[in-house]
Order: sequence, then structure tokens, then C-alpha cells
Amino acid sequence: MFERVFSSDNTAGVSPGIVAALAEQAGGRAVPYGADDVTERVTGRLRDVFECELDVLIVSTGSAANGLALAALTPPWGAVLCHGDSHINNDEAGAPEFFSNGAKLVSLPGDDGKLHPDTLAAAVNRGRGEVQSVQPSVVSVTQATETGSVYSLAELGELTGIARGAGLATHMDGARFTNALVSIGATPADMTWRSGVDILSFGATKNGTMNAEAVVVFDRSKTIELRYRQKRAGQLASKMRFQAAQLDAYLTDDLWLQNAAHANGMAARLAHGLASIPGTSVIGTPRANLLFVTLAESTISSLLVDGFSFYRDRWDPTRVRFVTAFTTTEADVDDLLAAIEAASPPPLD
Repeated sequence: MFERVFSSDNTAGVSPGIVAALAEQAGGRAVPYGADDVTERVTGRLRDVFECELDVLIVSTGSAANGLALAALTPPWGAVLCHGDSHINNDEAGAPEFFSNGAKLVSLPGDDGKLHPDTLAAAVNRGRGEVQSVQPSVVSVTQATETGSVYSLAELGELTGIARGAGLATHMDGARFTNALVSIGATPADMTWRSGVDILSFGATKNGTMNAEAVVVFDRSKTIELRYRQKRAGQLASKMRFQAAQLDAYLTDDLWLQNAAHANGMAARLAHGLASIPGTSVIGTPRANLLFVTLAESTISSLLVDGFSFYRDRWDPTRVRFVTAFTTTEADVDDLLAAIEAASPPPLD
């Protein structure tokens, strides 16, 4: 039976090894509120992964990770400079503003879901020192972006250099962090703190965990504040070992990297197949596990009738988004490609 769900990687289940790790924690007792051995082990694992001393706050959602991170990096009268298509700008119902007690998101344009250095350079000092204006405080980059593109290390370094030169911090929304990582073949250290990132929202739920995300703090001067904010936000779980167990298994034997590589590979297979179907057009330069595609309205309708689920762009109904996951199979992708080809209008002579 084909899985015809391409709407989001959030629809995928949980990696079996992570389920087993949860079951293992079900018996016995452990110290609550993150003082358990498993949470400590996850911190150690992440320090090894990122090759530096850092602090970790485990939370239950990506929105909480982003909101807490940004709140620690900007005052209420500050501005968060982000791409107009970013998740924090479009899809978090004002959570960053809520967590930060009112800091303003200032959206910037840029092709392929990426911030452009010239645009950012013009924004980092806008309104600075003017009491009537919000004060630029932090730059938020999304890696991988909401269009499936990926920043290179050089691009990240240029953006964080502009931010740092203006006295701004840098946050990375890494909801699909691992998909970007395996796409460019970088080390976690090179794609974060060595590139100038101060705090990372380390995504895991889209890539195999159940409800475990992490705020990875490279600028450890922010840790104490973040811990108070974590508790105040209701994100300090009493039985944190169950979230920690997920991340522990996720980081064991490169499961996180394998899951992301598989999801990316399925997206690449889909993109390759679409290239040979007349009337379809892949938008931008997808490098991770999602891609936007222009299809004929009749093709979209046929796919929906056939039971496929996918995201339709809210601004352009002929543009759809397909997302692959660590559970997507080659057969699933080929089934979708066959359906698109069968439903596509014949090419004009």
C-alpha cells in the first residue's frame, strides 16, 4: 500500500529505535526536571556533535525553541530580522512576539527563501538610536529554508558577519537542520557556531522523534536567562527523561543523519522524475526534503481525487509543496510521479 501523504514530514511516525528508548524509560524512577542521567547524556552527546562547550534546553515544540531563543536574544523593543517567508514570520501565530514580550519581526525579501546580504546590511542599522523605532537586535536564518533551499557555509558566514558587525546576534531556525547538514556535507560545528550562530533551534520531530526539540546555546551567557524562560513558558518537563531519551536514541549510531539523508534522497528522486514530465516546473533550488512545483489545475484536482495530500500555496493555488520524510519509500515517490504524469495535460504542438 502506497503512502500518498506528501503534505508534511510532521505526518511521519517515530523511528523504531526511539520508540524502544521510550519504552526502556517506562520503568523505575529518575530525578525530575532534567536532572536525570539521560538528559545529562544528551548534553554530552551534543557537545561532542558540535565540538564545543554548549548548553542544551530540551523543549516539546519547534515554536517553543524558536520563541525562547529569540526572547533571550532581543529586548521587547528590539527587532528580529528574518526572511518574509520564514516560519517564524508566517506560521507561529505570533509566538516569537509572545515569548519576547513584544519584539517585532521585521521581514526582509530574498530569492529562494534566503536572506540577501545587501538587504540585510541595509536593515541592521535601520532606526538605530531612534526612540520611535524598534532596535535591530537579532538576525534569524532558517536552515534549510522554507522553500527547501540551503545556505552554504560562505553564505551563512557573510550574513552572520553583517549581523556581528552591527552588534546583532544570530539565531538559526533548524527545524530541518539535519536535512541541510547532510545536503551540504558540512560538520555541525561549521554550520553553526563556527559560522557565527549564537543559538540554534535544533529540530528533531520532523526527522524521527515524537515530541523532542532542543535549544542549543553556543553563547552560554544566555543560558541562565533561558532556563528561567523555559520554566516560565511551561517547557521544563517534570519527566524530561522521556524527551531526552528520544534525542539520545536520535543521536545514536547516526540515526539522525541517516533519516535526513533518506528524506533528502526521496525529494531528489521526486525532483528528477518531475523534470521529465511536461507541464510541471520545480521552483527554486531545492536541496533538502521539500520542493515547490507548479502544476496544471486539472492535475492538482486529479491528484486530490486519487487520495494524495499536499500543501497548496495560499497565494498561488497552482503552486504545490511536496515534502518527503524518513518514512517515504521509492515506491511512494514513483506512485506520485506516475499519477502526475497520467494526469498532466498533453504538451501543446
